[in-house]
Amino acid sequence: MEKPIAIEDLLWYRVSAHSIQMGLADQIKTMSIIIKRSVMAVFCFAAMGWALSSQTVRAQNARVVTAAQANGVYKYYDNEFRILALGHNKLKVQFDGVYHTLAKSVNIGYAGGEATIDGNVATFIPEDTQGCKITMTFLPGKLVVKQDGDDATCGFGHNVYSTGTYKKIRSGKPKFENPFK
Repeated sequence: MEKPIAIEDLLWYRVSAHSIQMGLADQIKTMSIIIKRSVMAVFCFAAMGWALSSQTVRAQNARVVTAAQANGVYKYYDNEFRILALGHNKLKVQFDGVYHTLAKSVNIGYAGGEATIDGNVATFIPEDTQGCKITMTFLPGKLVVKQDGDDATCGFGHNVYSTGTYKKIRSGKPKFENPFK
């Protein structure tokens, strides 16, 4: 015959079960805190990496380019930039661009004028244009160019763009040629 369960025994089982449940709840709470802290640490490391990379970009842009490094002729396919340092953060710039059509003819673009340089980044707004800005980044042996504004806005022929990575093909003082001869 089974022994009847006393009230004290039931209370003990209930307290024991409650303790086991609390232990499980505490473990879940602890794991939740660990996961939250791990996620926060990952975000902190990601934010630090982003901040360091943006500082590297700023440091790269802050690099000073000498006249000897800037002066010369840069070529990308048939497009050319001729650049001469004038001093006082000014550059003389000439762009000659070519687009070869399917009909075996060419469209051309020309821009000339002065650019301002800050660190290794120069900003060139071609004369007689509105809404055209050409950003030139000087890197060792090359010039990375980004054009804001379409071909017509910049005064270029159809499909003529200055955007690209230009290789420095000649150093020193370039000869500026009149494209309208």
